[in-house]
Order: sequence, then C-alpha cells, then structure tokens
Amino acid sequence: MKSLFKQNIILLLLIMIIIITPLILKGDSEFEGADGEAEGVIQEISPDYEPWFESLWEPPSGEIESLLFSLQVAIGAGLMGYIFGVLKERRKVAANR
Repeated sequence: MKSLFKQNIILLLLIMIIIITPLILKGDSEFEGADGEAEGVIQEISPDYEPWFESLWEPPSGEIESLLFSLQVAIGAGLMGYIFGVLKERRKVAANR
C-alpha cells in the first residue's frame, strides 16, 4: 500500500512538471486552440475560401465559452470515472465468486 501511495505521488509530480514546464519556458507565448491556427493557414492557402456554414450560436463572451468547455470536460471526466469504477467493481465481484 505504501508503494502505491509513493507511485501516485511520483505520478502527480510528473504531471505537474509536464503542465508547468511549457509555461515557464514559453511564458510570453499565447496558447491558442487549433481552430484559430487552422483558419489562418486556410486563409493563406486559399484567400477566397468560403466556410460551408456559420455557427448556430456564438457564446456572448470568452468566459462563457471557457465555462461551457470546462463543463464539457467535467461531464466527460465524470462519465469516464463512473465507467472505470463500474468495470473495477465488476472485476472485484467476478474475482470473489
């Protein structure tokens, strides 16, 4: 049990290092999404390109857009956690039979 705790602490530290390192090395950079970058490249390749359709709804601000994205991430993480928990419990029950 002690080694599992130690392993989890090491993994958390590695995750923190992976997240913080780019922010330290490239602190003055803008971390934009791929959508904006792709739009710029498309305009360079074909300036007369017309999008197929427009968005049905545009969030009123960047904060609301971030909120909706965070909500989507939270729902996905909760769903994955639930599925993994169910699978783990099924294995436990099957092993105890």
